[in-house]
Amino acid sequence: MVKIKLQRARSGDKTFYIIITILLTLFFLMVLYPCVFVLSASLSSGSAVQSGRVYLWPVNFSLLGYEVVFKTRDVWIGYANSIFYTVVGTLINIIVTMLAAYCLSRKDLPGRRIVMVAFSFTMIFNGGMIPEYLLVKELGMMNTRWALLLPCAISVYNVILARSNIQSNIPEALLEASQLDGCSDFRYFIRIVLPLSKAIIAVMVLLYGVAHWNSYFDAMIYLHDKSLYPLTLYLKEILQANTVDPSLIADEKLAAKMAELANVMKYSLIIVSMLPILLVYPFIQKYFVQGMMIGSLKE
Repeated sequence: MVKIKLQRARSGDKTFYIIITILLTLFFLMVLYPCVFVLSASLSSGSAVQSGRVYLWPVNFSLLGYEVVFKTRDVWIGYANSIFYTVVGTLINIIVTMLAAYCLSRKDLPGRRIVMVAFSFTMIFNGGMIPEYLLVKELGMMNTRWALLLPCAISVYNVILARSNIQSNIPEALLEASQLDGCSDFRYFIRIVLPLSKAIIAVMVLLYGVAHWNSYFDAMIYLHDKSLYPLTLYLKEILQANTVDPSLIADEKLAAKMAELANVMKYSLIIVSMLPILLVYPFIQKYFVQGMMIGSLKE
């Protein structure tokens, strides 16, 4: 009787896994196809893209879109700026977030619950765009790099993740032992807390880095000097500059060529902006699941 029940349970598990595998495979293909299409369109000729002949593979292979993009000086300036904002901004984010998480994880911190409630309150209510703009203006950060780095220096969600990691993975006995050996709080944080928090730091590097790389709205509001523009804002301007109403051009052939070039550039720009994140992600992928599951299990 028991064997029959076990066999039924196993057969039920197999059926469940088969269904889940099929559903996940279909979902993967749905997500993968747009990426393949964009890559294929960027490597196709403008006429093929314009006529809708690109579905899966490149048609009339061409690198014209990439040639036009990389010959544009603004793209290289935008790349340098985006790398700066992403690297420096992520470094600031990690430092501030880990310091806040460590302090909030200490049970001997006076007013710890009040501070945590104040942090959590900002996840539900915030001042809005206008007060933030006025604050940045009054602090003298308008049209400076700091306008894109300091206002978003911390994420409460990431603070909660990091605090949970410290509380669940680092026993209090380590703190007590270090204090008996005369270790200061700062040295304990540098020598013990940070090395044992590599997984959650890797997750936050990914989350903060992607947010900085894709950000353009703050730059559009706070920056007026084009030499400070990130790549995303340059790409937006390039796309707008290459989008011309054909009715305004008397030469029909010229209008058609400009429309074809604009379509190819659109897809080439998408690939150009995606490439750095795609190259970095595999190196921190192994930490991602481990870091995101922190705090999900309690003893």
